[in-house]
Amino acid sequence: MIERGATHVGVATDHIVESFRNDLYAGYKTSEGVDPQLLSQFPILEDALTAMGVVVWPMVYFEADDALASAAYKAAQDDRVKQVLICTPDKDLGQCVVGTRVVQLDRRREILRDEAGVVTKFGVQPRSIPDYLAVVGDSADGFPGLPGWGAKAAALTLSQYPHLEDIPKNWREWDPSIRKARPLSESLFNAWNDALLFRTLATLRLDVPVFETVEDLRWQGSSSSFEEFCVRLKSADLLRRAKSVKSVK
Repeated sequence: MIERGATHVGVATDHIVESFRNDLYAGYKTSEGVDPQLLSQFPILEDALTAMGVVVWPMVYFEADDALASAAYKAAQDDRVKQVLICTPDKDLGQCVVGTRVVQLDRRREILRDEAGVVTKFGVQPRSIPDYLAVVGDSADGFPGLPGWGAKAAALTLSQYPHLEDIPKNWREWDPSIRKARPLSESLFNAWNDALLFRTLATLRLDVPVFETVEDLRWQGSSSSFEEFCVRLKSADLLRRAKSVKSVK
């Protein structure tokens, strides 16, 4: 990312997989079943990034996605920031996209998604992503959504009614473009409390303490201890790349 021109960088990690959402919903994702060798690598990653000079947000009460959402929101308030890139393909981060100013980057597939891109992919505006996930569910986070609600039905409905509260309780009042309005309505309003809970789980927090000013995120090169990490990781090329980028700045 730095080699390709990123000047200010922050990395969020799930230092502990569990979060406040586990207190809200028993079925929410946990670290159960995760390879212990994988979990053991997070502290190493966090220390190595810090040594490299990159700001790290290790999340315990909140989740990494909350830190990314909070950082993107705060950075976007600064007029000096040209563009905020949220580097993750996770669909819940789509709710943070704003026009072409705050965008989502899937680095592996090299897909840059702005607000129009979110609409193209999900059929709804970024503001409706939590409502969308509430009804279709999110298997990665461990909540099931509502019976009968698939991606197409959610897109058709939430493109007309951006939030759950906007959806008419009388299915006869629904837009005629929405097929199976009656069973969708019954499913939603029979499980209304679940829908609201799932939306809460899908809504990313914007109040995570991440930085005071965007200048806190400016990458100014690695520290002397980074060389020790590169030796431990047997990655001489990583050290060379870090030094090379520093020399360019």
